[in-house]
Amino acid sequence: MIVEVIVDVSAYPIDRPFDYIVPEALETLVERGSRVHVPFGPRKVQGFITNIKEETDLDKSKLKEVHSILDVEPIVTEELLKLSKWLTNKTLCYEIDALQVMLPAALRASYKKNIKLIDPSALDEDFLALFGKKEIVSYEVIEKAGYLRSMKKHLTGGALQLETVIKQHAKAKTIVKYKVTPDREFIVEQLNSLTKQAVKQKELIEWLLQQQQTAFTMQQLIELANASNSTVKALIEKGVLEKEKEEVYREISSLEYHDKDKRFQLTEEQTNALTKINHAQEHAENTTFLLHGITGSGKTEIYLNAIENSILKGKQAIMLVPEISLTPQMTHRFKLRFGDQVAVMHSGLSIGEKYDEWRKIWRGEVKVVVGARSAIFAPFKDLGIIILDEEHESTYKQEDNPRYHARDVAIWRSEFHQCPVILGSATPSLESYARASKGVYSLLTLQMRAKEQALPTVNVVDMRAELKNGNRSMFSVDLADAVREKLDKKEQIVLFLNKRGFSSFVLCRDCGTVVECKQCDISLTYHRAGEQLKCHYCGHEEPVPTTCPECSSEHIRFFGTGTQKVEEEIAKLFPYARVLRMDVDTTRTKGSHERILKQFGDGEADILLGTQMIAKGLDFPNITLVGVLNADTTLHLADFRAAEKTFQLMTQVSGRAGRHDKEGQVYIQTYTPEHYAIELSKSQLYEPFYHTEMLTRKQYGYPPFYFLTLVQVTHENVMLASEYAKLATDWLRANLSSTTMVVGPTASAISKIQNRYRYQCLIKYKKEPLLIEKLQQLIKIYRTEWIKKGVILTIDLDPSTIL
Repeated sequence: MIVEVIVDVSAYPIDRPFDYIVPEALETLVERGSRVHVPFGPRKVQGFITNIKEETDLDKSKLKEVHSILDVEPIVTEELLKLSKWLTNKTLCYEIDALQVMLPAALRASYKKNIKLIDPSALDEDFLALFGKKEIVSYEVIEKAGYLRSMKKHLTGGALQLETVIKQHAKAKTIVKYKVTPDREFIVEQLNSLTKQAVKQKELIEWLLQQQQTAFTMQQLIELANASNSTVKALIEKGVLEKEKEEVYREISSLEYHDKDKRFQLTEEQTNALTKINHAQEHAENTTFLLHGITGSGKTEIYLNAIENSILKGKQAIMLVPEISLTPQMTHRFKLRFGDQVAVMHSGLSIGEKYDEWRKIWRGEVKVVVGARSAIFAPFKDLGIIILDEEHESTYKQEDNPRYHARDVAIWRSEFHQCPVILGSATPSLESYARASKGVYSLLTLQMRAKEQALPTVNVVDMRAELKNGNRSMFSVDLADAVREKLDKKEQIVLFLNKRGFSSFVLCRDCGTVVECKQCDISLTYHRAGEQLKCHYCGHEEPVPTTCPECSSEHIRFFGTGTQKVEEEIAKLFPYARVLRMDVDTTRTKGSHERILKQFGDGEADILLGTQMIAKGLDFPNITLVGVLNADTTLHLADFRAAEKTFQLMTQVSGRAGRHDKEGQVYIQTYTPEHYAIELSKSQLYEPFYHTEMLTRKQYGYPPFYFLTLVQVTHENVMLASEYAKLATDWLRANLSSTTMVVGPTASAISKIQNRYRYQCLIKYKKEPLLIEKLQQLIKIYRTEWIKKGVILTIDLDPSTIL
C-alpha cells in the first residue's frame, strides 16, 4: 500500500504530494486526512495523507516508509481535503498552509533538534561536559556554548548524531479519580477484616457503599467523606479503590450572568425572511441570503430561529462574528438558547481551550459553533446553515497566507452541504449588495426596528465652526452638554474614536520633525502608560524624547487624539463620570473584553470609550447617547473603500443608541460634514449611499465593476524593491489580455514596514480567464529566481485594503 503525503514544509519544490510505502503493521490504520510522521531528507516531519493507492510510477525500492500514524481517525475530513485543494488554487498558497489553517494551533507540529552522543572518546572534555550524564542534549545548548563548528565536524565524523523530534502542542487535560471496585462482596470482606484501629478506613468504606457514584476526585473524598490522603492510599493498596486518569475538557472561563433566554415575537418582516430561509433548509438549497436589516431590526433573532430549525433536523450550524469583542455577548445569547450544544472558537482562548472546543466539534458533541473567522473551518460533517454577522467587516479576510475570505469559504461549504448561507448586515459591502441586486444572492430586507423604536436622532457637528468659536477641545459644546444631560439622568453613553494611544504623533514645533519608526514609514504613537512611543505596525517601542532628535529643540509636543487622551479630557470635563476604556491596550489580558462589557452592562460605568471594537453588536438598554469624536479618521485614507468604511462605521456606531425603550441621540463630530458618507449615515440611508458610491466606483474602475488583485514586492533595499516591482508589472502587462489593466508600479501608501520597502501594482479586470495560470507562472519565476535576491512577492486576489 502506498500513500500520498503533503509534508509540513512550506517551500516551492516541495509543494506537491510525496509517495511513501505503508508498513504492513500500519495498513489497517491508514486513512485519507490522517496525520503521519514520515522521513524527509535527513529528518522526520509531520504530513497529511491526501491519497491512498496500490501502485506508483516511481521506483518502489527507493520509496521510504511511513514512520508512524498520529490519528486513529482522520482529523481532516473528506470535505476539508477538497476544500484545501480549492483554497490552494483560490489564494495561490502552499497546500500545507491550506491544510494547517483548518486545524487549531494545538495540532500543528513544532520541530526540535537534538544532538545524540555516539562516541564520547572523540570529544574534548569541555564539549563532553555539555552532555553531563545525558546521552542527548538540545541543539540550543551546543549553540549557546559556541560549539557549532566542532559539532558539525563530529556529526560528519559520526561521533554525534542529529535527531529531529516532532512535538505538538496538543494535550488532553486529565484529572485523577479514585474508582470504587464493582465487586461489592470484596468491599464488604475488606470492611469486616479491618482492625479496630482503622477507624478512618472503616468510615470511608461505609460511605463509599452508600454512594450511587463510583468515581471521585481526591477533593470530593476529602470534603464529602472527611477522608485523608493516607486513608485513600490504604484503600488503594487493599484494592477497594483504583487510581485512574479521566480526560476532561477545559472550562472556558465565563462571567456569571443571571438573565434568561428571551424569545421575541417576530415581526412580519422577520417572519417573511425566516420563512424563505427555512424553505431553503427544507429543500436543501445552497442559497446565499443577504439579510439587509437596519440596526436593531432583530437580525440575531432570525439567526437563532434558523439555527434552531437546523438543529431540529439533526444538522449543525456555524455562526461567525467579526470581532472577538462581540463573541462573549453573542456566545452568551446562543448558550442561553442552546445550552451545551454550543462551542466557541476565537483567538482569545488559550491553545488548550481551542483544542478542546475543536475536539467537541470533531467528535460531534456540539451542534453550533460561535466564533471569529477561523471557525469557518469547524469540522462539522452535516452542516445545515452558515451565518456571517456583519458580513461587510474586513476582519473576515485573512491578511497572510492563505489569504482567504470567510464569506467565500462559507459559500463553498454551503454548496458542498447543500445548505443556505446568511450574510447579515445593516451596511452590506457594495460587492454583496450588487450581487443581491443582480439576483446572485437572495435579498431579505428588514426596514423596521424589531421593537418598532424610532432610529436615534443624529446630529452632525461641524468642528470647523467649533474651532472658529475658540473651542479647541475634542468635545463640541453640543456633545458636552448632551453628555452632562445623560449623566444627570443616569443613562449610559458610548464615545467612539477610531484610534488608540494618547496622541497620534510627536512633533517638533521648531523644525517640524515628526518622530517616526526607524523600521516603518509611519509616525510613532505616544502612549502615556509607561511614557512610550509605539509603532502599531511592527511593535517597535522607544522612550519619549525630551528634545527633538533632529534639531535638539525642547519644543516637542504631542499632536492628534487617542483614547488615552480622551479619557483624560473626560476626567476634566465630567469628573464625576465613571469611565471604561475599551481598546487594544485595555483588552490584552484573557477575558478582558467580556469583563469590560459585563461591567458596563451591569451599570458599573456611565461612559464606554472605545475604538472600532465597540462600534457594532453591542446591545444595552440604557445606552441613549453615542458620540463619534472624529468621523474623519477613516474618510481620508488613500483607499477606494474609505467612504464605504466611514458610512458603515457611522451607521453601526449610531445603531448602539436607543435600541430599547429609551430614545437615542447621536453626535457625529467632523471637519467634512458635507461628505455624502456622513450626510447619508445620519438617517441610515443605505440605498442612496449605495447608488452614489457606485457611480464613483464605476467612474474610476473599482469593485464591484472590476475585480482587483494586489501584487506587492518588498525588499530591504529600496532600489531592488522598485526594480523587481517593475519586472513583475512588465511581465504581467505582457502576459495578460489587453482588456486587463495593470496599474503601477508605485510605492505603497505605507512605503516601509519592518525595514522592508514596499512597492505594488494593481490588476484590474472584468474577465481574465488566464489570471490564475499567469499568476502561478509569476510565482514560479519569483520562487526559482527572485527569492535568492531577498525579494518577497505577495499576491492578494481580493484585497480588503490597498494601503
